[in-house]
Amino acid sequence: RRYPTVELRAETFNGSTHVPVPADDAFLKALLFQLRLVDDHVFVEHRDTCVRIGHSCVYSVPAAAGELWPVLAFHKSGLIYACVPLVEGPLEPRPPLLTVSGLSQGLALLLGIMGYISPSRKNEAELNAKIGQLRTLLIQACPLGTPLNTNIRSLNSSFEDIQELPADKDQPAWRSSSYKGKPQVNVCITEKVKCMQYDQSDVLDTWQVYGAVNCRCDIEGSAPNVTLSLSLPMNAPPLQDIVVHHCVTSVDPAMLVSTSAEPLHDSVYNGPYKFPFIPPSDSFNLCYYTSQVPVPPILGCYQLVEEGSQIKITVNLKLHESIKNSFEYCEARIPFFNRGPIAQLEYKVSYGQLDLSREKSLLVWVIGQKFPKSLEVSLTGTVSFGPAGKEHPRDYVCTGNTAYVKLYFRIPDFTLTGCYVDQHSVQIFVPGKPKITASRELISSDYYIWNSKAPAPMVYKPL
Repeated sequence: RRYPTVELRAETFNGSTHVPVPADDAFLKALLFQLRLVDDHVFVEHRDTCVRIGHSCVYSVPAAAGELWPVLAFHKSGLIYACVPLVEGPLEPRPPLLTVSGLSQGLALLLGIMGYISPSRKNEAELNAKIGQLRTLLIQACPLGTPLNTNIRSLNSSFEDIQELPADKDQPAWRSSSYKGKPQVNVCITEKVKCMQYDQSDVLDTWQVYGAVNCRCDIEGSAPNVTLSLSLPMNAPPLQDIVVHHCVTSVDPAMLVSTSAEPLHDSVYNGPYKFPFIPPSDSFNLCYYTSQVPVPPILGCYQLVEEGSQIKITVNLKLHESIKNSFEYCEARIPFFNRGPIAQLEYKVSYGQLDLSREKSLLVWVIGQKFPKSLEVSLTGTVSFGPAGKEHPRDYVCTGNTAYVKLYFRIPDFTLTGCYVDQHSVQIFVPGKPKITASRELISSDYYIWNSKAPAPMVYKPL
């Protein structure tokens, strides 16, 4: 789809240096070449030289009038998703990618299209039908070249429900449909914790917490006003790096300036965090945040030592006493890279059960839904391997004794920051008493415990 209004704006911004988008056939040919999907065996200096190693999905595509930049494109499951975002400013010198807002908007739109199309990839007839509906959906999602709704799956594929003008002049563009029924609001706070633990005196362990507040507001009216507040317990670390959805109508500026790049001090805004907004019709993430929590939820130590043809492993895990001891699931996975299948295994676990994967290259320690009263569990074992084959996992980082344990867990009705939504603080300015449901959860994400008996990849080392 082409947007003449966007191309006219690009020409206005760039003047004599403007490079028009080529015809479809020429653009596709140049893009396939740039993505190395044709002629990949031929060395082309401007594309293949080491100084042009690509670290992003933003490309410069040759055109008759010069280099067309930026072209956002990626190849996924046999399909190419591409768009040409508008740069609202001069292209020479090229601005940093992070300053081009059109790139993030274009990526969100392409990911929305991919999420709409991907489930139908195995059924060719269904795939063709969905691609045929894309033009209709793009009229709603991106009517004049600016994405208004990137959740393509939430849109209606028929023209009948498309309003050329909102029925109410106060209805914002992101409320694509009206709700009829009993008002209800669902809020879910999801925090993900990333962790790197080394158990080494000269290397600091690192952990990070990322939170997202997802909302679904089924409320009548063209522009209902909702106010939601996030609260923290006493003496809890403040929320930082807060990013809000565009439907938020106003926010305290002090809330947005707290950043994890700077050390914490007493004047940092620590709540309550109030968000007045006019909700979209579908579920959406109201805000994102980070926080500098003092401890990771589970402390661990992993030791792997090679003794002749065998290796000895020891894993100790301890749940911090401040963490809710009630899991939906909790397990530790111990992979063995660059080795053959596990031929012999002797082990002892103080709690839970140990399973061997079908490929015999992964131990899965199922801890279950609770830690014992001591909050500590341990695993010791001796492992020997058979001859290695091509089907067993390989890794360029985990060579020799460099290895890790990866934790997977989910704790419902708990957040590491203590952040929660007070249901009584949710204000909805509509008639009737709405039903308000609030939930929260803590989920592990890239939670690694490295072998302390071998060198491990470091996030950073102290000076």
